[in-house]
Amino acid sequence: MQRCIRTLTRCAVRRAAALLSASNTALRDGQAGFPARYFASVSAADLQFGQPLHETHPHLLKSGELTPGITALEYAERRSKLAAKLDKNSIAIIAASDIKYKSGAVFYDFHQDSNFFYLTGFNEPDALVVIGKSSTEDDHHFRLYVREKDPKAEQWDGVRSGTQAAVDVFNADETGDITDILRHLEPLVTGASKIYTDFPSNQKSKSFFSRFISDKSTKSEGLTELLQKSHIKPLKDLINPIRNIKSPAEISNMRHAGRASGRAFTSAMRQPWTSETSLAAYLDYTFRQNGCHASAYIPVVAGGANASIIHYTQNNHLLSPSSMVLVDAGGEYGNYITDITRAWPISGRFTPPQKDLYTALLTTQRHCITLCRANADISLDGLHNLAESHLRDQLSQLGFDMSAGAKALERLFPHHLGHYIGLDVHDTPGQSRKESLREGQCVTVEPGLYVPDTEEFPVHFRGMGMRIEDSVCVQAEGPLVLTTEAVKEVEDIEALRT
Repeated sequence: MQRCIRTLTRCAVRRAAALLSASNTALRDGQAGFPARYFASVSAADLQFGQPLHETHPHLLKSGELTPGITALEYAERRSKLAAKLDKNSIAIIAASDIKYKSGAVFYDFHQDSNFFYLTGFNEPDALVVIGKSSTEDDHHFRLYVREKDPKAEQWDGVRSGTQAAVDVFNADETGDITDILRHLEPLVTGASKIYTDFPSNQKSKSFFSRFISDKSTKSEGLTELLQKSHIKPLKDLINPIRNIKSPAEISNMRHAGRASGRAFTSAMRQPWTSETSLAAYLDYTFRQNGCHASAYIPVVAGGANASIIHYTQNNHLLSPSSMVLVDAGGEYGNYITDITRAWPISGRFTPPQKDLYTALLTTQRHCITLCRANADISLDGLHNLAESHLRDQLSQLGFDMSAGAKALERLFPHHLGHYIGLDVHDTPGQSRKESLREGQCVTVEPGLYVPDTEEFPVHFRGMGMRIEDSVCVQAEGPLVLTTEAVKEVEDIEALRT
């Protein structure tokens, strides 16, 4: 890490001089490994980049942070961890996300590729990162290719950070214009013994890199041919284990999102909602008011029988005072998400059948959460099996015929108990749920019961759908519930209306 710290120190000096100096004296950076450059003083009020920085948005980022809650040093440490896993004389290539369009010129909110964001903190489209490991030493080289500054394009589409900021702000060792990517990549691909990337096998990718490679014109055919001849290995096998263990800063971001979102849930439970639409809008607004940057995903706001549709997102029905509502929603902070589900009676008070089924579910969830600790030596699959056993016993006591065993429960509890969370709602895809939980992993615990409206089930439970979900960080000797502000005890829910 000495190299990274030295690089960051140089960049900090250079950046402070370029961005914040009150003097008009130009400063020269002539340190080894960097070209000599001259900087004049610039007022922080005049700075413009493609994303918030402390100098431009001190109300959003603290000094030293590259993105909310995460410092430039932590991003450098992440790249070092990945580089340590690379074979010598190999490279890792990760592409940024592309802008996605709803129709014509109407675009969706931009969301960065999670692996790219995790390694760079750079939050613009049409970019590429190459992390290379030399054949003679364990050090690595960080290249970041981005869109160059373009006043005309920026007038229409917003400010770009540009290649200068790729070095001065994002600490790249080398940079270049993404539109000239063939010239930059050709020698790197040719000289690498192995290339780690998830691009070639991902035909659904719509990044600048994927569009360039799939282009049939002569400008890309040389690189396409080189990649086809290269020894390509999947990147996810290297980066998933790194991303899966969260740092204290990542956990803090997820706790921030969980706290803000949990308080929004509890506030929503105080009110007698009449429509799914208005409840969904209230939560999205309150997540942001409480300090989240956005909703983490399209919410499920399902009244009555709609709750039995696992991914119900129409959110356009009226709510009956005699039924319950299931809400699966959460906010995100600094691109880190939280995932919460609660179910509560619209009237504010549980009927006896609602209370019985809810209590069976809550008892199971509480028990599973207590085992989200490293010293319990249990996996997500193991927790799921435990939840099934617990629910089977609880439902038998409530009069459900569970004699068919697993098939009977599968109709009532058709999904897994939990998944990993982090930068994605389903984080580090492909990560095994069979391995014992480790300290620093963050998961959901979300048992659910969805009773079909058929004669084979007790009449007073028919048509009910419930799920209780919390985001939990695994610690050495106990769980850290990231979403504890969202009340879930029967007495606490009912007390909100008194």
